[in-house]
Amino acid sequence: MIRFALPLGVFVLMVGLLGYGLRLDPKKVPSPLIEKPAPAFSLAMLEDPSRQLSTEDMKGQVWILNVWASWCVSCRAEHEVITKLANRNLVTVVGLNYKDKSDDATRWLQQFGNPYATSVIDSDGRVGIDWGVYGVPETFVIGADGLIKYKHIGPVTHESLEQKIMPVLRELLS
Repeated sequence: MIRFALPLGVFVLMVGLLGYGLRLDPKKVPSPLIEKPAPAFSLAMLEDPSRQLSTEDMKGQVWILNVWASWCVSCRAEHEVITKLANRNLVTVVGLNYKDKSDDATRWLQQFGNPYATSVIDSDGRVGIDWGVYGVPETFVIGADGLIKYKHIGPVTHESLEQKIMPVLRELLS
C-alpha cells in the first residue's frame, strides 16, 4: 500500500500544479526587462532599407515600440488603437516588423494606414527574442532613460491604452 502512496502523491501534486497554471492569465506574464535597459538594435527601416534606426537614435526620448506583422490577425485588431495613440503626437511610435516579408508589410501599411514614425525590419526575429517577445502584437514603453517601463502582451485595446499605457506615458512625460 505504501509503495502506491508516493506515486499517487506525486500525481495529485502535478494535477494541482497543472490546474493552478491553467487558471493564470498569459497576458499577465511579468517581463524581466521592466526597469532594465532596452535591448540594443540597429535595423533597416521598412520604408527605406538603406537607412537604419537604432536604440541609440531614440536615446533621451520617451518612445513606444510596437511589434507587429502583416500576417498577424491581432495586429489588425489593434491597428486602430495604435493609430489613435500615434495621432496624439505625445511620443514617437516605432514599429518592429516581426518575421515578415517587407513587401507584405509595406502593402499592409498602405492598405490600413501607417501609424509609425518608422518601422524597422526584424525578418529573422532575433531582435524580438532579445526583447522577450512571446508573439505578436506586443507593445513596449521606453523611458527617456532608455529603460523599459511597461510591456503590453497582445493587442492594445482602447481600454488598455487608456488604463495602462497612457498613465505610464503621463508619468514619463511630466
